[in-house]
Amino acid sequence: MIVHLIDGTYELFRHFYGLRRFTKGQDRPFGAVVGVLNTVLQMIAEGATHVGVATDHVIESFRNELWSGYKTGDGVDPVLRAQFGPLEDALAALGIAVWPMIELEADDALASAAALASLDARVQKICIWTPDKDLAQCVRDDHIVQVDRKSNAVRDANGVRAKFGVSPELIPDYLALVGDSADGYPGIAGIGPKGAAALITRYGRIEEFPPSALGERRDLALLFKTLATLRADAPLFTDVDELAWHGPTTRFSAHAVLLGAPALLARVEKAFTKRA
Repeated sequence: MIVHLIDGTYELFRHFYGLRRFTKGQDRPFGAVVGVLNTVLQMIAEGATHVGVATDHVIESFRNELWSGYKTGDGVDPVLRAQFGPLEDALAALGIAVWPMIELEADDALASAAALASLDARVQKICIWTPDKDLAQCVRDDHIVQVDRKSNAVRDANGVRAKFGVSPELIPDYLALVGDSADGYPGIAGIGPKGAAALITRYGRIEEFPPSALGERRDLALLFKTLATLRADAPLFTDVDELAWHGPTTRFSAHAVLLGAPALLARVEKAFTKRA
């Protein structure tokens, strides 16, 4: 059994701005939603049997209370923001496990789902579909891998080491030092990727750094590490079979019409017939 965990927030952004390049500013109200649904259906058509999608139903999370500069929903295009709810509803109607996150982030949901799925001996591989750097911390050997759809890269533990210079479990330490502009924290001034990897290779976790390594910036680095460390304890499901796709619900036809994409019905029928 292979479990596929999809970053729905990233996919929605990807399809929204991908479409915008061709629509010349004439945004389709649900264009990105349809794009994500087509992506999921394509994965099912190619053999995916167990699928879960995480979204940021609310962009803000508990991390905003820890760091004032942490990412918020400010600046998100209103047309894009308005498509999160319809995407979550449509995925549920399609019969896909979907986790709209509020206090935690979609990345936390992906980390939690990967941790839960890894406990099932039937699961041969877990694929986390996102390019986000922080999800690299979830990679375990070649059992839990990160799939970057943008670059077509599949990163196992060796792939993470090759890209970042540190092991997956040390990614929070690495990001704490170099920062993550996508999430809104700057890292430690004067420490770049090579310097961060060298420090971690020499000393290990930030907690194990000698006082001279960071000086008075140690507490700030530990705060950023907290921001970078994903929560893996969200109780998203109790049995990995809850992620199995058994076809759409009776509500999906209405959703396809509402989205202005009746062609989705044919794709769903084809995928379901093939699966049966």
